[in-house]
Amino acid sequence: MGNSQRTARSRLVVYYIGVRLSAFVLACAGLVLLSACYGRSKPSSIGNAAPDFTIQDSEHSVTLSQYRGKIVVLNFWATWCPPCIEEMPSLVQMQKKMQEKGITVLAVSVDDDVDDYHKFLKDHSIDLLTVRESGQRTDKGVVAPVSSRYGTIKVPETYIIDRNGVIRRKFIGPVDWNQTEIVEYLSRL
Repeated sequence: MGNSQRTARSRLVVYYIGVRLSAFVLACAGLVLLSACYGRSKPSSIGNAAPDFTIQDSEHSVTLSQYRGKIVVLNFWATWCPPCIEEMPSLVQMQKKMQEKGITVLAVSVDDDVDDYHKFLKDHSIDLLTVRESGQRTDKGVVAPVSSRYGTIKVPETYIIDRNGVIRRKFIGPVDWNQTEIVEYLSRL
């Protein structure tokens, strides 16, 4: 084997080791990052008392604690949010189906425009308890007093609050509330 062949082979070995080492380092870095993301299996609010609040809009005054003894599905949403619009019909259907089991949907709109809010409720025949908490849209999400106390800046987000006022589950993003797993979960609370 000539000198040039040995040099080429050495470069190939060094290249191969470099590629393998780089892949290993990236894989380790990915695991470290994933462990940081999933280091806690649940949001910190799960298992804690739901922050009480009162929202007064033009039609209703709603205080969360007035629903103690019931399971509350607390949904933060907005009329300008396509995933919220997608989710709303299943929330309405689930409310009708589960109401007799002591389950109440409380939909809190973070719309800043009262006219858009009322138009949406009318146009979509929304038949569940909903109140409007005026929020301000930002590039990072929406800022509204009650939703912010729950740590919600992106909508939709939903909290399941048990009969004792304790947060049991949090859903981020739109949900089909008629899924068997969800209906069974709510029925067991």
